[in-house]
Amino acid sequence: MSTDTNAGDNRMEKINVRVPESLIQAIDEEWEKRGYASKSEAIRDALRDWVSPPVTLSEETLDDIEESREQAERGETRSLDDVANKYGVDLDG
Repeated sequence: MSTDTNAGDNRMEKINVRVPESLIQAIDEEWEKRGYASKSEAIRDALRDWVSPPVTLSEETLDDIEESREQAERGETRSLDDVANKYGVDLDG
């Protein structure tokens, strides 16, 4: 392992990893398409997701969101102000 520094960045350690050639080819095909400045940046991002996975919504939540979108498209929704007025809720206090 070696240690490098980048201006304004945390200290970085260089690691050696053996990766199957097919995976390297897939990474080579994808990193630039996904907007990364380098293959290293893409791999660091993947490692961050592995250590701290992004929040994943449940199927039930995704279904509820879809239903809500459909209701909005059909004009079946009300504004927050309308609901607050109906139930006498003061939104300013």
